[in-house]
Parts: sequence; C-alpha cells; structure tokens
Amino acid sequence: MQTLLTFLGFIFFVAFYSWYKLRNENLNSKEGYFLGGRSLTGVVIAGSMILTNISTEHLIGMNGSSYKNGFIIIAWEVTSALALVLAAIYFVPRYLKMGLTTIPEFLEHRFDEFTRSLVAFFLMISFVVTLLPIVLYTGAINLESIFSISENLGVSPQKGLWITVLGIGIVGSVYAIFGGLKAVAVSDTINGYGLLIGGTLIPLIALYQIGDGGILNGLQKVYDFAPEKFNVIGAKDSIMPFEVLFTGLMINQIYFWSMNQTIIQRALGAKNLVEAQKGLLYTGILKLIVPVIIILPGVIGFYYFGEMLYDKQDLIYPELIKKVLPKSATGLFAAIVMGAVLSTFNSVLNSASTIFSFDIYKKHIRPEVKDAQLVRVGKTVSTLLALFSILVAPLVVNAPDGLYQLLQQLNGIFFIPIASIMLAGFFTKNITALAAKSALIFGLVFYVFFTFIYKIDLHFVHLWGIEFVLNMGIMIFMSKLKPHDKNFEIIDQQIVPMRSWKYTKQLSAVLCLITLMIYILLGRF
Repeated sequence: MQTLLTFLGFIFFVAFYSWYKLRNENLNSKEGYFLGGRSLTGVVIAGSMILTNISTEHLIGMNGSSYKNGFIIIAWEVTSALALVLAAIYFVPRYLKMGLTTIPEFLEHRFDEFTRSLVAFFLMISFVVTLLPIVLYTGAINLESIFSISENLGVSPQKGLWITVLGIGIVGSVYAIFGGLKAVAVSDTINGYGLLIGGTLIPLIALYQIGDGGILNGLQKVYDFAPEKFNVIGAKDSIMPFEVLFTGLMINQIYFWSMNQTIIQRALGAKNLVEAQKGLLYTGILKLIVPVIIILPGVIGFYYFGEMLYDKQDLIYPELIKKVLPKSATGLFAAIVMGAVLSTFNSVLNSASTIFSFDIYKKHIRPEVKDAQLVRVGKTVSTLLALFSILVAPLVVNAPDGLYQLLQQLNGIFFIPIASIMLAGFFTKNITALAAKSALIFGLVFYVFFTFIYKIDLHFVHLWGIEFVLNMGIMIFMSKLKPHDKNFEIIDQQIVPMRSWKYTKQLSAVLCLITLMIYILLGRF
C-alpha cells in the first residue's frame, strides 16, 4: 500500500506542477501548442530531450542487452554526444534561422512539396509502428514486475500487461493531447532529473551492498567477477562490433539528434539560439552520464544472477530493482519509471500530431485552416495514434536480441533514407528533388529486403552505412542525368534572436574529448 501511495503521490505532483506552470499559457495558437510558445530554456530543453530519449526501452532494453553483452553497447550512448555537438554548431542554427516548425518543412524549401509530404508520411508510420509500442510494452513490463499487477488483479501475466499498457497509454495521452509541447517539456524536466537521480541510485545502492559498505569495493568485485563485460570494444561477431562506429552508426546518430522531429522539436521551441545550444550541449553531458543508469545495472545484474535470465534478458532490470531497493522506495522509483514512459510516449504523440497538422493537413487538406482548428486536428490525431499504439504494443514481445536491438533495427527502415536526403540537402547544391525521392524509396526497399526478407550475414549497422553510400550515389547520378537550376538559400526569418552561446565551441570540444577518452580507457583492442 505504501508503495502504491508513493507512486501515485509523485505522479499527481508532476501533473499538478505542469498544470500550475501552464495555467496562463495560450494553448490554442499553433506556436503555443506545438512549439511551447518558442519560450523553452536550455535546462528545460535538456531535461525534455534526455527523457524523451531515455525511456523504458533503455532501462529495460539496454540493461537487458548489457547484462548479456556487456559495455560494448555503450556506443549507442556516448557517440550521441558527437551528434549533439554537430546539431548545436551546424543544424539547429539553420533550423531556427528558417523558422521551422517541422523538419519536413526544410525538405520543401530544399526540394519540393512531395518530398516533404513523403517524409512526413514515413515519419508518422515510424512513430506508430516502432517507437510507441515498444515504449508502452517495456513500461508495462517494469510496472507489472514492481506492482505484481496480474497477481493482485487475479489475471494472467499477459492480461496484466494489457491492462498496464492501457493505463500508461491513457495517462500519457492526456499530457500530449491537452497540454501540447509545453506540458510535455515541463513534466519531462521534473521526470528527467528524477530519472537521473533515481536511476543513478540503483547501481550505487547495489554496489554499496556488494562492497559491504564500499561502492568502489563493490565495483571492483563486479569487475573481478566478469572483467570482459566492461570492455567497450565489440568483436566482429558481437551484437555491437567496434567497426560500426565508422560505417552506419554516426549516420544514425546525426539523424536522431539533428533531424528527428521528436527530439529536435524541443530546440525548435527555444526562446533563442543561445538556449537551444545550451539545451543540446547539456543533453550531450547527460548522454555521457546515462550509461551509469542504462548499462552498468545490467552488468551488476550479471553479478547477481549469472546466466540465469539470459533467455529473458529484458526482465533483468525489474529484478535488480526488487533486489536492491527497500519496498518503501520502490513506489517512488516506479513513479520515475512511469515518468520516463510517459515522457517518450507523449513526446512522440506531440511530434506526430505536429507533423500531421503542418505537413499533411495544413499543406494538403485545408491550407487556410485557423490556429484553433489546427490545434483540434492535432489533438484528434494524438488520440487516434495513442489508441493504435496501445493495440500494437503487446505484439513486440520476445524480440530475439532484446527489445532495444529490435527498436534500432526497425528505426533503420526510415532513419537512414531520411538522413541521406537531409544531409544531401544541406551539404550539396545540385541534388534534385527527383533524385532525393528516388534515394528515399530505394533506401527503404533496400534495407527492408536485406534485413527482413533476404537476410545477409552482415550487422544491420554496417548495412546502414552501405545503404547511405548507395543512396548518395543514386542522388549524384540522377542529378547529373537530369540537373536543375533551382537555387536554395537559407533566409533569416528573424523569429528568434540568433546570437550564439559564447561557450558552444569550448563545451563541444570537451564532449568530443571525453567520448574519445572513454574508448581509450575502457577499450581492449
């Protein structure tokens, strides 16, 4: 009972605080609802970004993967800092200068309307088919384990998961549908820093217990038990070969942190360039810290459970929580986990409704639509997407390489083709709209065929790199075959102040250096 009361207390506190901060906001205007009134600060942007990114697919999926594979999966996290540096220095200044609301808007400026609409359609599918169901399902696994929902309700574990998925989906939808981006960002800030504190306590408490009162002694024991788990250099036949850092991984990271609507929408809502750059680089700092939360606990789990849960690796984090936390604290931590689920869920819903409202409805269905009607359309779309995601969520069970690996494989369907044409749009002048659309379709078909139909003995991240090179080759060839004379130029719309943050270059250099040092200090070639 105490666990449940603590859980509900924290959830209601976040809801009340979000309402209090938003009580005087105009949520009926398109900028007020979809971009938080362009008023977000660096701290809020970083808190919202990190919690939009770090959800239960990380807590459950990555800890499950590190339990089985060790620290080699750290590449997913620390290389994010490099992509965030690029976003802060190059991409976001250009987005803000153009006054973008959605990333597909850029593709219309650079190529044409159809390219924008095609990418918007692909993004809508990717949100609903990949990310949202996995976030809901992993959140349900955690809460079901902590509260034994199926046991308390007297139903089967599968039905218990359905009930939990439904509950999470309904609560998460409320934030996104009624509060817009500002509600999402404000609640994310509290939940985000709560997750960092609570998530860090899990491995610290575990190491304290293992080390008989000494955290460093506990870490030494865990290391001595399985030193191979701490190596960050993956072998060629591992789940994360080291070579992927130089093929497709950075393309994926650049897309995710510089071009992904769900993430970058927070920076688009910044009050000025200074706050946007602060938010991005603060997020880079947090991404170098989060392995303590989403990788180290999995390795500690191996110390406790050995190979006992290898065939159920996505259960390792909930089992670790129950083992190291006193019952009085599990309710609070469950609320923090719930916040992580809600954050990613409502953030994706908000981004999906933004893309549909601006890139599809306003562009093709009702160009003259007024702000209030556009907001209503966004709320309706969020509701429909939430319902569909709830229905799909239980179907992702039993991914063979873990849920996080499944998520990345599915993301590659859309991320790499879109990244290819975005990078071509920014860094070349002669790539045509026809070439971009051709590469987009080719990349999608190529990846789906060689990943899910005719499987080849090649890591899917290497396949990303091959696909990117082929996409670029197709665009260059087709653009030379049928060139155009369209000139693209970024024009300052003077929507927000564009002065850069004075510490951008210095902090960027520090983030790059720390990333390099992690591989030098923890790598065994």
